[in-house]
Amino acid sequence: MRAHDNPYPAGDEPMLEATDESYFDEIDVSIKPGFDQRLLESPVATMARRVPIVFSKDATVTEAVRAMQREHRGCVLVTEDGTRQTALIGIFTERDVLFRIVDRGRNPQELVLDDVMMRDPEVLPRTAPVAWVLNKMSVGGFRHVPIVDEQCRPVFIVSVRDIVDFLVASFPSEVLNLPPDFDCERYRERDGA
Repeated sequence: MRAHDNPYPAGDEPMLEATDESYFDEIDVSIKPGFDQRLLESPVATMARRVPIVFSKDATVTEAVRAMQREHRGCVLVTEDGTRQTALIGIFTERDVLFRIVDRGRNPQELVLDDVMMRDPEVLPRTAPVAWVLNKMSVGGFRHVPIVDEQCRPVFIVSVRDIVDFLVASFPSEVLNLPPDFDCERYRERDGA
C-alpha cells in the first residue's frame, strides 16, 4: 500500500500487534567486526580434542564422579563394555548428579550409570562443522556433544569450554590483549565522595 492510499484519517490508524518478525527487523545483523564465517564451517575435528572418559553401564556413579573430578571433566560417556571400541549408549553429566541423584535424595554409591545416564545422546560425526556443535548446544541446551565414528563409537567429546578455547585461539589479539579490568574507571569512587 502506498502512503497516499491509506484509508484511515491521520492518527486513526489501527495499532498492529508486534510480531516476532518485527522484533528481528530491528536487529542489525550486519555488525560483525572481524568475525570469520569460515570458523563455523571448520570441521569439529580441527578443534583441540580430549579423549573421553568411558565407563560401562554397570559402573557405579561414585566411580564416574571420581573420574570426572580427577580429570576435571563435566561428563563421562557410557558404552556397553566401558571401552571406546563399542557403540555409545549414554552420557552421564554434572547435571545428572544434581537433578537425578542429589535432588532426589539418592545414594550415588548404590546407583549404577545405567540407572541415571541419559540414553542415546545426540551425537555428531567427526566431519561435522563447528556450526553444528554450536547448534546442538544452543538448541538442545547441551554442554557436551559426543563426536562418534561411523559405528557410533566415541572418538572425542566437545564441551562448551572447548568452544570458548577455539574462539579465543581464533581471535587471540582481540580477546587476550584486553586491559586487566573492564571499564574499571566507571566503578571507582571519586575522591572525597
